[in-house]
Amino acid sequence: MKTNFLDLHAAADFLGPGAVEVNRYQTEITDIVRRRGVFGQRMKQMPATGHPSRFFEETAIASPTAAQAFVDPRNITPILQAPTRVERSVPLKALVSQINYNLFDMEVGTQQSQFAYLQAKDLADAVDGILRTHDVALWNGNDTSLSTPTTAQYFGAIGQIEAGGNSTTIATTASIVDGLKSTIAQMVSSSSYEVRPTAIYANPVLLDLIDREMKAEFNVILSTAQITGGLTVKTLSTQAGELPLIPEWALPYTGTPGSGTAVLPAYIVSEDMIEYHWLTDPNPRVFRLGLPNSLITESVVVKFGGVVVKGASYAHYEVKVNR
Repeated sequence: MKTNFLDLHAAADFLGPGAVEVNRYQTEITDIVRRRGVFGQRMKQMPATGHPSRFFEETAIASPTAAQAFVDPRNITPILQAPTRVERSVPLKALVSQINYNLFDMEVGTQQSQFAYLQAKDLADAVDGILRTHDVALWNGNDTSLSTPTTAQYFGAIGQIEAGGNSTTIATTASIVDGLKSTIAQMVSSSSYEVRPTAIYANPVLLDLIDREMKAEFNVILSTAQITGGLTVKTLSTQAGELPLIPEWALPYTGTPGSGTAVLPAYIVSEDMIEYHWLTDPNPRVFRLGLPNSLITESVVVKFGGVVVKGASYAHYEVKVNR
């Protein structure tokens, strides 16, 4: 049997007369890793009615035409009218994650007393990891239908708005601000629906272009407002009032702005018409599965629910900015 000995110099930072310096670390781990998006925190949370979660949407009231409503007062002949209601549904989806704790590693960490909070941090990070994936999928989930699901992911808000048909493009040389404002004016002027957009979501890169345009064209700095979570954002004056310009890192764009081929989308949304239907609990739940023969603690994080953009064809709009 061959015995190997390790040189203490390999583990020590310095050896000298009266001094043996060994590795020590700060007890706090530097961490500014991106976690949650804004959209998921502002979205209306609703308990699901079942699987799928069902609701009714009224698309028209009982409203006769002028020719039908105005009649001879001495010969009143009413025409039967009825409201138009449509049944809708949203399928529930499942998100899951697992983190394991090895008994030996946990006891070594406890005896070292170096990172005493690490187990709790890692479990909290596992929950945040599920919520990060959830927040990205709220926009970008790759399912293509609420009535006949095709994938395990959400049917993202981007896909639902695009499927609703409300999309416009701002040309490379056109004003971004004018394009957004005119689109909102068009939405508000609808004679069929009382549309009141509440926010404009876009990648921070596009919002920076809006800031620069306002400064260059009008020497104006946009006003600010505080929204959910204490986040302060710029606002844009529109026919629907002062709408917050909310930076959302989960919204992708293509190309390099300024190249003429970049496409940066913005989403004008009526937030009270966007809902997340949850099962049992709107927050992720953690299930601890005990210690198997390998003495490993297994913790499973689970979340059930689905996102629905109500009124996708009239209460929201996608604006693609070419730059």
